[in-house]
Amino acid sequence: MSSFDVRKPIVELPEQNPEPQVPDDELVWTEEEEAKIEQWRDQYPDDASAIMHVLWLAQKKFDFLPPEVITFCAETLGMDPARAYGVATFYTQYYKKKQGTFVLDVCTCFTCQVCGGYDILHYLEDKLDIHAGETTDDGMFTLKEVECLGCCGSAPMMQITNGVYCHNLTKEKVDAIIDGLRDGEIPEFTSVTLPQDEDEMGGNRRTDVSKTEPYQTQPRAEAVE
Repeated sequence: MSSFDVRKPIVELPEQNPEPQVPDDELVWTEEEEAKIEQWRDQYPDDASAIMHVLWLAQKKFDFLPPEVITFCAETLGMDPARAYGVATFYTQYYKKKQGTFVLDVCTCFTCQVCGGYDILHYLEDKLDIHAGETTDDGMFTLKEVECLGCCGSAPMMQITNGVYCHNLTKEKVDAIIDGLRDGEIPEFTSVTLPQDEDEMGGNRRTDVSKTEPYQTQPRAEAVE
């Protein structure tokens, strides 16, 4: 570990009355978006149940979900903004503030923690010179510590911008991934094989992928926190 301080003991509270990030005249849906929302309404017994879909649509539209956008989504479905805010803040996949071009979600839940999740997180903090939860000065990378991403069998791992998973991470792999992202190259989706499938199915249970990686014995963390 370098001398860079990777731990921040003080958690700042959110602003009570933040400055709006999206002008009122931009808080409108297109006809196509309204049609999608109407389809989602019809799928549920009450309109509020469609809030996850609507928040996701809003994030694609505005890049992130400041309070005024969350309120806009709630009003669209005729629900209390506090309920919509509760959904948006529960899931790390919803971005409540502007993020970098690439969001690096490093899992530090139990299995990843034991297999080196914090080792990878701290290595990225040193490499990018930011703390978890911050964005690099050039706006390219946001680094986040997240709970289980459901990929315990290939820990340590991380997700890139709510998309591709990067498995069996090492410092060398991390270096290659960061170098590639700087060049605009997002890693290709890789299917990690299951040991019991390797002989019977050529190691690949799926038929829709072009790249596979064999199962490997997981590492032991240098430090568990």
